Parts: sequence; structure tokens; C-alpha cells
Amino acid sequence: MREALARPGTVREVFATSDSIRRQPALLEAARAARVPVSQVGEDAAAALSETVTPQGLVAVCAQIDVSLTDALAGTPRLVAVLVDIRDPGNAGTVLRTADAAGAAAVIFAGDTVDPYNGKCVRASAGSLFHLEVVRAGDAAAVTETLRAAGLRVLAATGGGDTDLDDLPDEELAAPTAWLFGSEAHGLPPAIAAAADAQVRVPIHGRAESLNLGAAAAVCLYTSARAQRGHGAPKEPRT
Repeated sequence: MREALARPGTVREVFATSDSIRRQPALLEAARAARVPVSQVGEDAAAALSETVTPQGLVAVCAQIDVSLTDALAGTPRLVAVLVDIRDPGNAGTVLRTADAAGAAAVIFAGDTVDPYNGKCVRASAGSLFHLEVVRAGDAAAVTETLRAAGLRVLAATGGGDTDLDDLPDEELAAPTAWLFGSEAHGLPPAIAAAADAQVRVPIHGRAESLNLGAAAAVCLYTSARAQRGHGAPKEPRT
């Protein structure tokens, strides 16, 4: 809730048990200072409002904060993550958190990707949902073309890619980049991968068959972030 409160206008209402009021006085005072209504509720009511097995007794009702793709690109982002047909909310939230940590400006939920406001996705993002521009877009192919038209190089992360990540020169990685990530089970749809400027594989130096989605996304995004910062690119502004 602290991360949501830091984004003005996001938190609409807070419900808290007597125990959470005792444990989180500063957080609830911050909510009241932001003119957010705070209501005390019983343990059973808090449990009914929460999706977790062991609720903390504190529930915030928040506005959906996603923006249009046009608005997200208006800030000329240098690093963007695109999730394509990712159904698992834990994986989607993990990539969102990783993108935030790597300094990406936006995460685009394209195609038949899970709702970014799915409870498990929100929890897996660990607050990063409120740090980034979040975009929901239906047509992944159209997203790819829009990103390219905005000046971003589009790279598809795929285990069968013909380009090794280690072989990409820093000069290319330092350019404004959008990474496409597919589901852990099926990867990127072939047509979407083929539409990218390059299909990139993360090298496997040991005996592991593959990396999971979160690990692969971390390697790709941090490789771009290192190259971009090494070439004097400005850091993305934090919200």
C-alpha cells in the first residue's frame, strides 16, 4: 500500500483491522493525510476482502493506473518490456518487478496476457506496478510496429533465436529497446518473434535445459540497462 500511496490519486479507500491499525499507524496516517477514507473492519471482513491465505488485515482499494501505448511512448522511453500471451500471473508480476529494477519505463501487456491487476500479479510485482507505465494492448503485432515506429529496436527473447545475447554489440544494446517475452510454456508466437528486429537467445553455458521466464527477462533487461548507462544514456525518471 505504501507504493500505491506514493502515486497520488491511486488509493481510493482503505480497510483495516484493529490489529493492523496498531501495527501500521504511520501507513494509515499517510493514507488519511492523502484524504483517503480509512474504515475499521473485523478480521472476517478483512479475510473476505483479501485473496491471500494469511491476510495482513490491511486492504487498499486502488484505481487502475494503466495508460495508452501512445501516452507511454510520449516520454521517449529507452527500455520497455512487452509481455505476450503470458498467462501465469506470478510470472507476469515477476517480469514487471524485474523491469522496474532494471530501469525500464514501461511494461506492455499484449495479446492474451494476464490482467496486470490480477491479485497474484500485483503481489508478485512487489509494488513495482505503481512505479512504471503499465499498458494493456490487444494486438501484439500492432504493438511491435508501433514500438518500431517510435524509434525503439524490437528484440524477441527466444530460446531458438539465431542471435546470441553475448554477441550483440553494446552499440546496438545501447539504443532504445523493447524486449518481447513470451510464455514460459510456449514462448513467443512465431509470427511475433519473426516480426522483431532480431531473435535473441540467452546463452546456456552449463547443463540446464533453459532459464525460467523471470531469469531470462532479468538477463536481457539488465544487459540492455548496462549498455545504455555505459553509453551516457539518461536514467529513466522515477514516478
